[in-house]
Amino acid sequence: MLIEPTLLVQFQRPSRLWWLLVPLAVLLGYVGLSARRTPVRRASRVDLRRILPRDKAWKRHLAVLCSVASMASLVVAFAQPQAYREVPRDRATVVITMDVSRSMIATDVEPSRLSAAKSAARSFLTEIPERFNVALVKFAASAQLVVPPTTDRAAVSSAIENLEVLPSTAIGEGIYASLDALKLAPDDPSHPGTKPPAAIVLLSDGATNVGRPSLPAAQQARKQNVPIYTIAYGTAGGYVYEQGRRQPVPVNHHELAAIAKASGGEKFSAESLGELTNVYKSIAKAVGSEKVYTEATDRYVGYGLLLAVLAGLGVISLAARWP
Repeated sequence: MLIEPTLLVQFQRPSRLWWLLVPLAVLLGYVGLSARRTPVRRASRVDLRRILPRDKAWKRHLAVLCSVASMASLVVAFAQPQAYREVPRDRATVVITMDVSRSMIATDVEPSRLSAAKSAARSFLTEIPERFNVALVKFAASAQLVVPPTTDRAAVSSAIENLEVLPSTAIGEGIYASLDALKLAPDDPSHPGTKPPAAIVLLSDGATNVGRPSLPAAQQARKQNVPIYTIAYGTAGGYVYEQGRRQPVPVNHHELAAIAKASGGEKFSAESLGELTNVYKSIAKAVGSEKVYTEATDRYVGYGLLLAVLAGLGVISLAARWP
């Protein structure tokens, strides 16, 4: 589960921030000198100010400001700041939970919702780091674990390709089956006895009409620190034929949004294979990394160096005007 940041930056040596008074004093001193009026002098035979080119004030001011900002950035680095940054996860388990209800044969997404969903899910497997375990759960009137957590991408890909449609939609059962699947995931090698972080990626086009409700299932997922990334797949104009009659099967966004919110995950929408592929890429990035609180000294040293270079260029530009 991603860490929610409370403070943007903290410091291991906050007492060193008192050194910020130095660049502040330099800045105030410069402002004071710049504001001082030049005393009126009697005209001399040769007025050098009329002969020598005058420097542009904005260049001088910019050079000083960059110099002061550089000092301030280095002081912040000296205080050893810490901040959140995204780093790749070492281990994780992802459950791909797919709706195989009859509405998935709708052709509003070519060649059909299910066929396009299979293609995008197989592409999703290539986006997930190889060290991650992946499980596959399908649901319609009931839910079933198709492939337990494994690093064998070929096995999961083959199982996805063999999915077939069934009647009814039990999203809640699909979530519970996914949580049960996570119990089969191997322990984290670095922390024996504990499971690695996990996430559920749930694709559906409908709403629960059988089985246990989905909201309590999503709340249970949150208690277990398992965010659910839901994908509402299809268009409002989707339909299927039942007993020779055209039956509308519009996508239900409300339930999938509620599931994502209750679990601490995120809700996505896709109305084409291209959009679905992009959604899976976004989810792969989210589950493949985590926000970790680490030292950020190098970042502020870099800022200080960049500002120092800018200040130096400003000084060189001014000096080049004089012989």
